[in-house]
Amino acid sequence: MTPERLSLLWGITVFAGAGARLLAALSGLPGVVLLLLSGLLIGRSGLGLVEPLDLGNGLGTIVGLLVSLVLFDGGLNLRLPDDTIKATVLRISLIRLVVSMAAGLLAAHWLAGLSWSVAAVYSAIVLGTGPTVVTPLVQQIRLAPPLGDVLEGEGLVLEPVGAVLATVLLELVLGDLHGWRELLLGLMSRLGGGVLIGASAGWVLSEGLRRIDESATAGLRLQLSIGAVFLTYSICEWLLPESGLPASVAAGVVVGRREAPQAAQLNELIQELARLAITMLFPLLAADVSWAELSPLGLGGVSCVLVLMLIVRPIAVGLATVGLPLQFQQRLFLGWMAPRGIVTASVASLFAIRLEQAGVLGAGRLQGLVFLTILMTVGLQGLTAQPLARALGLLAVDETPVAEMAEDESSASDRSEATAQSQSVLPDPGQ
Repeated sequence: MTPERLSLLWGITVFAGAGARLLAALSGLPGVVLLLLSGLLIGRSGLGLVEPLDLGNGLGTIVGLLVSLVLFDGGLNLRLPDDTIKATVLRISLIRLVVSMAAGLLAAHWLAGLSWSVAAVYSAIVLGTGPTVVTPLVQQIRLAPPLGDVLEGEGLVLEPVGAVLATVLLELVLGDLHGWRELLLGLMSRLGGGVLIGASAGWVLSEGLRRIDESATAGLRLQLSIGAVFLTYSICEWLLPESGLPASVAAGVVVGRREAPQAAQLNELIQELARLAITMLFPLLAADVSWAELSPLGLGGVSCVLVLMLIVRPIAVGLATVGLPLQFQQRLFLGWMAPRGIVTASVASLFAIRLEQAGVLGAGRLQGLVFLTILMTVGLQGLTAQPLARALGLLAVDETPVAEMAEDESSASDRSEATAQSQSVLPDPGQ
């Protein structure tokens, strides 16, 4: 690929993402939906201006580094303020891990026509909800707590777990692992190793940020943080493939829990970079979607995704929240919201390439079904999130206007009392 073509690819991708952000700000539509549509427009399914596979082996590296930044930002800002929210996140994650894996396997095989082995990989890929989608939606619709914390926490826990589980299942399919014992060992070593390395790197980074002189600029702190995140991810991927994602979350959680000078300013800068990463990644990965991969799935593929959205997710959330102090409206909303995001798309694209190279049948159908899942969940749930939250009374109340109204009413009351007093003092004109 020529340098001119490469620069044009990135220029079109970033401009399309920025245009989608602008349109979202002007129209009030969910930004993630418009980012997805912009990728379809510039990619294989639209104008054909961007071909992600032109990046070659660099595609996985670029996507991995940018996703690690997004997950680090998620861990940095993860807030589970009380035991009820922690218990809700943990129970939803554990129950969905079992229920969604089993149901996804059956639905992908019986409805979408994937082989058992490829269906298992699909079920693991779409296991996690995307914090790259959930967080912008929660912020845009101004969802009342604690639902936003629960949705973001679930995504940050399950998305790395799903990516690692999909990796070891893929290796089992390709013959790199043999038997369930090696699969479990591979899963635990990558999750445990990633969390351990990430937590250690987060502690070292937080200590470094604390010891930097307070006169140091925020830019220096930002550069140090980004360098540490990228180095941690690269070391994890070198030692244990796919362990970089849980490491990024763990590093963010540790840094976010330790006090450091200018922490708020640093968090804001990292959050802005994470938004830029999402603006670049969503159109780039959506550009890889081809209608030729979606159309053979037909009603079977659509039915598979609808079963996961309308039946499996509500059942899993219902089981997980039994006995917890959540209202029916909150359970209903949690049971509906499960959009898939960038990690799901990136894993699907890279896995499809590996399956095709190994000659495994169904690689194209796997990628098509994953992207169909992303399109349907982001599209339907992204567009209905705010109307549903409003109908259920789950939007955050704006306290400022309420306070201003109370103040205005108090002022009006004072004025009316003053008027009454003045009228009582003045003589009656009729006397």
